[in-house]
Amino acid sequence: MHEPWLRFGDRHTYSMDLKPLPADDMGEVVKLAEASFQTLRGARIFVTGGTGFFGHWLLESLLAANRALGLGVHATVLTRDAARFQRESPWIAGDGIAGDGAITLLEGDVRTFDFPAQPHSHIVHAATDSGARTPAGAAEATGTALEDSILAGTRRVLEFARHTNAQRLLYVSTGAVYGRATPLPHTPESYLADAPPLPRGSYEAAKRAAEELCLASGRAGPPAVVLARCFAFVGPHLPLDKHFAIGNFLGAAMAGEPIHIRGDGTPRRSWLYMSDLAVWLWTMLARGAAGRAYNVGSDEGYSIAEAARLTAATLQPALPIQIDGTPLAGAPLNSYVPDIDRARQELGLRVTVPLDEALRRTAAWYR
Repeated sequence: MHEPWLRFGDRHTYSMDLKPLPADDMGEVVKLAEASFQTLRGARIFVTGGTGFFGHWLLESLLAANRALGLGVHATVLTRDAARFQRESPWIAGDGIAGDGAITLLEGDVRTFDFPAQPHSHIVHAATDSGARTPAGAAEATGTALEDSILAGTRRVLEFARHTNAQRLLYVSTGAVYGRATPLPHTPESYLADAPPLPRGSYEAAKRAAEELCLASGRAGPPAVVLARCFAFVGPHLPLDKHFAIGNFLGAAMAGEPIHIRGDGTPRRSWLYMSDLAVWLWTMLARGAAGRAYNVGSDEGYSIAEAARLTAATLQPALPIQIDGTPLAGAPLNSYVPDIDRARQELGLRVTVPLDEALRRTAAWYR
């Protein structure tokens, strides 16, 4: 989500040239998700959103599992520009370390793509990540096109799922279907029944509607549909100069420049490291209960001010932090932190990388 308590600018710039993800992280994903990967042995997986922040982690961890476990999994990745993806990420889709034909690129738009001829057993619909969210004030002006894109893309993916007789489909949704923030310290999946209406045409409203499309399709027959409601994340490939709070904190700390929080620093957020995200998503695709929604994120909440201080203490202890606002006594809780008991109890998932270690790993990758 857009986070208005930050000051943005050109105060820090880091190269966004792509490079492989850390080998240690890939090893952790393979180890923690081995049982789920074994369930996918021999599968052919169709992936949308495979060239973005989430997509790189999913594809690189899948390739690592293929090599380590001999899974024989193949993935078809939908992309608007196949040549660009091959050029920028050759270790995934070119002649680099992938080299085993495990990844095939399909060029097309998620709303209109031609169906691949080969049958696919599993689908990960992860197109439209958090960078595409519409600020609340702009929802009415731009929302119709955004909503149409998200819903049309989801309908097309569901059409393909039925056409190809897929067994399972993971829809990568967002915790923002509950709203941009809730008054609860930890938001459970059941909160959706009581969640307030969302701004018409907003990213969040479109994702909520897309969830309903997926669930309705699942009720009508295969594939089994699982929803992953993703909260906030940190790790390699997270932009450091856009609308992500922890990315801005990292960028400032790595540049030795002050962190400037425009608000009062009290909203509570949490961040899951991306290796854990990959473990969780592969597990949900392989073993999540049909028709079930699972929160995906860390349940270790921090105020924005606490997260800024932790970033500074971890990477640049002398870094100044400026907080413009003063907390108001009695103000309602502003929280975007998931309750993850369902994922923990039903799928055995857990947070394995604490936030300070996640910050260190991310900074090391960028450096």
